Amino acid sequence: MRFMRIIKSRGRRLRDPAAKPDGHIGAVLDVAGCTGPWRHVLRTGAVVAAGLIAPLAASAQPAPRVIELTQVPCQFLEPEGVNRGFASRSIKDCEAINAKTARSRVARAKPLELKSGDYVFRVTNKNVPYELGFWLRGASVAGRVTLPSVSGGGLLPGKTQDYKIALEPGEYVYSCPLNTTPDYKLVVR
Repeated sequence: MRFMRIIKSRGRRLRDPAAKPDGHIGAVLDVAGCTGPWRHVLRTGAVVAAGLIAPLAASAQPAPRVIELTQVPCQFLEPEGVNRGFASRSIKDCEAINAKTARSRVARAKPLELKSGDYVFRVTNKNVPYELGFWLRGASVAGRVTLPSVSGGGLLPGKTQDYKIALEPGEYVYSCPLNTTPDYKLVVR
């Protein structure tokens, strides 16, 4: 199978590399059949083209998928599907609310199901009057040792923050330890 195109230019044959089977673009131009001042111009053009094409080939990596999550007092909206309207001025308020309601709410919450790969969890603090965080980890003790995790704080009221992670197959949970949300389920296949 040939991956080169032949271009006729003033009676000379120049080879122009086309896309290779692995998807990369060749950046070499064979100017052996060309003489005189055009040979230098063609070589210079090939070098410039290589400099322009290489960054494009490197950026061909698929972008991470973005999962948007919203925190309101004492809960994440997406898995529960409804804002329960809890009022919280501090972590103690959510601890008391979730001690009474978290178990039944998590039982009805929709688990997040994803394929393995690179993700950005984009978390927003919506109307929680204090700093929040995010913590995604393995669901079991063994999972916390063997599966990747991501965590961080600094999520001030009205702000959004990204948490990057490469998820592997397994069972995870995510929560906010500063808003004391329940542990919501995440399954990666």
